Amino acid sequence: MITPALGENDTAGTGRGGADRRDTTGAAAWRGGWRRAIRAASRPGPWKRGLVLAALALLLGLLMMLHAHIPNGTRNLGSLVETFLPWFGLFVPVLLAGALWRRSASAVAALLLPVTVWLNLFGGLFTGTSHADGDLTLVSHNVGAANPDPVGTARALAASGADVLALEELTEEARGTYVTELAKAYPYHTVQGTVGLWSTLPLSDTRPVEVAVSGPRALRTTVATDHGPLAVYVAHLGSVRVDLGGGLASGPGDAGARMLGAAIAAEPNERGGLLGDLNGTMEDRAFDGLTARMRSAQDVAGDGFGFTWPAAFPVARIDQILVRGVEPASAWVLPATGSDHRPVAAGITW
Repeated sequence: MITPALGENDTAGTGRGGADRRDTTGAAAWRGGWRRAIRAASRPGPWKRGLVLAALALLLGLLMMLHAHIPNGTRNLGSLVETFLPWFGLFVPVLLAGALWRRSASAVAALLLPVTVWLNLFGGLFTGTSHADGDLTLVSHNVGAANPDPVGTARALAASGADVLALEELTEEARGTYVTELAKAYPYHTVQGTVGLWSTLPLSDTRPVEVAVSGPRALRTTVATDHGPLAVYVAHLGSVRVDLGGGLASGPGDAGARMLGAAIAAEPNERGGLLGDLNGTMEDRAFDGLTARMRSAQDVAGDGFGFTWPAAFPVARIDQILVRGVEPASAWVLPATGSDHRPVAAGITW
């Protein structure tokens, strides 16, 4: 009997086993390919991914575009949104990062709405002519009742080059300091309660103005300029508080804004200005009576948002210079003093 060589048997067995294994591997690869194809076919495309992000982007754009239609109700939610409206733009890069992470074409496309609306609302603030020359320089500053350095604050304001300087939140203790320190630069001044006006030009027809808060916190005077009389109002409106339950507590401030708007509407001089701490931004509908008759120098000729409060890290522009009958040539924010507000300045021309 002839015994087959061991090598031949092994080769034959291996050949048959190898064929079986190759067949099994091929079937597995075939099944894996079909699974991958099914998964690829069932995976949403770039226009179907990130639909939640796309919806959020559209809601953000509509919120900014239709902010005037948000009802105030009892909590002033509309005013709260309008007060911090510029900051809603920070949601855009957050949503964009999510859209890129999800590779969502629909979310990226939806972001065009909030970007367009935000630029339409605030893009013009970055094309101003800050520090351009003007015929008259106006400065306003809430000097702060708790200001630890009124002398330094007064000297910084005197060095600002202002022709007309409005101060708010003057205390009984600090008033004499400001009068003394500003006397050399400003031969004319008037103080009504906690607000005052210092000027290099003569003042006349000065009187307090009622703004729905206790004590005189607003005044009206006439500044005699080389171009004719300029009616100047200085005001410190009632404080606004963010309610922990949601919303804005701004009753006295809103009432004061309406009373101030009525006073300016009745002002016979067509050329005038309003300087002061209004405790609100000009996007807030509570100031419609003022913005309908006057223009914000910062909005017209500023360079940036011009945030003034709080001084350490400003998040809102609640200190304002508004004008009518004259042209804002420039507007800017001065360096911080010992106050919790930053001073604002504007150059105006005839």
